[in-house]
Amino acid sequence: MIRLGLRLTVSGGREAAARLAVIVAAVALGVGLLLSILAAINATATQNSRNAWLNTGSGTSTSSQSAAKANTDPLWWLLRADHFDGKTIGRVDVAATGPNSPVPPGLSRLPGPGEFYASPALSRLLHSTPAAELADRYPGRQIGTVGNAALPGPDSLLVVVGHRPDQLAKQHDATRVTSITTVAPSSCNGTNCTVRAGIDDRGIKLILSVAGTALIFPVLILIGTATRLAAARREQRFAAMRLVGATPRQISMISAVESTVAAVIGTAVGFGLFYLLRTQLAAVDLTSTPYFADDLTLRTGDILLVAVAVPVGAAVAARIALRRVQVSPLGVTRRITPRPPRAYRLIPLAAGIAELSYTIGRVPRSTNGQILVFVPGILLVLTGLVIAGPWLTMAGARFLARQTSRPALLVAGRRLADDPKAGFRAVSGLVLALCVTSAAVGIIGSLNAERSIPQADRTVAGALDANYAQGFDSATGRRIGSVAPLSKAALGDLNSVPGVTGVLMIHSNPLGTTDPAYQGSVPPPVAGLASCTELAKMPAHAACAAGARAASVTQNYGSFGTYSWQHWPTAWPAADISGERLARLPVQEIVVATNGSTSAIERARTILTNTYPDRDIPLTVREDHAQSGAQLAGYQQLANVVILVSFPIAGCSLAVSVAGGLRDRKRPFSLLRLTGTQLGVLRRVVLLESAVPLLVVAVVAIGMGFLAAQLFVQAQFSYSIRAPGIQYYATVLTGLGASLGVIASTMPLLRRITGPETARNE
Repeated sequence: MIRLGLRLTVSGGREAAARLAVIVAAVALGVGLLLSILAAINATATQNSRNAWLNTGSGTSTSSQSAAKANTDPLWWLLRADHFDGKTIGRVDVAATGPNSPVPPGLSRLPGPGEFYASPALSRLLHSTPAAELADRYPGRQIGTVGNAALPGPDSLLVVVGHRPDQLAKQHDATRVTSITTVAPSSCNGTNCTVRAGIDDRGIKLILSVAGTALIFPVLILIGTATRLAAARREQRFAAMRLVGATPRQISMISAVESTVAAVIGTAVGFGLFYLLRTQLAAVDLTSTPYFADDLTLRTGDILLVAVAVPVGAAVAARIALRRVQVSPLGVTRRITPRPPRAYRLIPLAAGIAELSYTIGRVPRSTNGQILVFVPGILLVLTGLVIAGPWLTMAGARFLARQTSRPALLVAGRRLADDPKAGFRAVSGLVLALCVTSAAVGIIGSLNAERSIPQADRTVAGALDANYAQGFDSATGRRIGSVAPLSKAALGDLNSVPGVTGVLMIHSNPLGTTDPAYQGSVPPPVAGLASCTELAKMPAHAACAAGARAASVTQNYGSFGTYSWQHWPTAWPAADISGERLARLPVQEIVVATNGSTSAIERARTILTNTYPDRDIPLTVREDHAQSGAQLAGYQQLANVVILVSFPIAGCSLAVSVAGGLRDRKRPFSLLRLTGTQLGVLRRVVLLESAVPLLVVAVVAIGMGFLAAQLFVQAQFSYSIRAPGIQYYATVLTGLGASLGVIASTMPLLRRITGPETARNE
């Protein structure tokens, strides 16, 4: 039987070859997607482990560090975040106290005073950028590059600057260490260490798992659809085999051979596609930096999982798709109207929604636990749509048939009502794509609304904010920490930079006036004090009370009220202080207004960095928001990938299904043409048979997608989804329009296969 099945598979003519090719392509696509997701999970963990050394001195317990030698000389260590043109530069200042001080990975030796190492990407940036905009922040000369062992990705910007021990010991937040941390940020439990650099690879693992689940379903639909090509002809062949003595088991064996052969070939092709496209996959910016291609590796368990699970899944999908080929010897089942689907088909869909609803307030802390909670819920929703689709199609078709007397609508409605499974099968892939797209848009939209960069004009987004306070005393309401006011020389340098339009210093407040923007119920914090002359040059919230020379302003003025919870007054209240006294007060924040150009921002940043070398490096309003939403950009890119992959797969399923359905019904259609039915009526019938289930079930699928998104973000983040933007509606309408175009593209086939010769009896 296996040999006969192989012969029928490879020697069945062009039709069998085309069917085999489509199944192989679908399996290969599924394998490639799964391998890419597994490799991305592995690469994220590897990438994150390279961030471990940057967390040196952040409180990691000695038991989790590399054992320090007895004669180790302490190393002064200071990690800060620098910025250039929206990119983050990791800056590590070090000072060796002896020849045996520990050396970070990626360096041949520690840099001495006046020396620094730069990553390859930063080296290129230093050589292509005017020194006043970047290089002047790093004193001395570059003595080498940071090796890949210390770089999360190929475009990582890192610099290690050497100092004298006495010089670095005076700087804020500098610490003495005796070993370099090797604990990955994701392994930090918050009690024995603090993560200052790195990502939450566990969260990315969760997102990738959900994305993989969403992507594999359309692929399985395509496999099942391709497997059913020419199902009617094969039913005739298998019925003939039964008449000459073949058993149902033998028929099952023959029908399973084709899907097994295709699954094995497709799996091999999928592995080849993954390794062929691995370099392109490495460029996906999911973690705010691309992967090294060598990091996209597969573990033995991953290979075995995909090599076994995908062929088995393809075989199961094919088995379900061909379950009707086991007809009786006379093929009686082919002439009986299938039983109508029952309402109990809605139960899996309801169970999926119930499972996701149950997770609200009960989300496990571990990533693996979250995967075990969310992935089954997503699977149930997607599976539930597939199971409930025929019942929904039948309900819509019966309603359509009752509302019209037009021939095309009556024929299409009656056929869909008699066999809703076949009608829904053609559009099931697209329905799942709409559900996945709606869920992705709902999740990303809610995260964007909560975390992303708000809409702001160029001058607000390009304003540079240097916040020199080091904390907040809740007992007194005052900010802790300050610096000396800008000298006349430094102030002159800033104002002389082309593109700088104003400089504002927020001074400490001896008057004790309260923050005018604070709306909490507890005693408000103490405000900062600012000159109204300087405030007038700011791009927003620059008004003082009439006649005032100084004003009480909010703490963290440099955000310009761009965060959703900030509600600032239209004018700042006057402060009773002279200009001379105000100018002598310590400064807690400096805001530099610019025209938004890279040159103005970076030259001003360099001046402030060199003026206050022991303080945190200033950043723009845009960069401040981008820091909190850096990982969100990666999720947005992943959602785009899910959407862009789902729709083409669904379109292929639709085209294969419609074309296969036409070939299976070419004799009935030919007979209808011989009896006088116009070709245009038949075309409308074919179009309606696909459009009705598509539109009916699409409404439910979109609703289920948004509902699943709401339950997910509410359980995981305590957010609510927001209404989608115009881009979502454009995507859905484009997808539906393209689907109708795919159906219309099969219409020329109807004329060719419904000629009089097709209706003749053999």
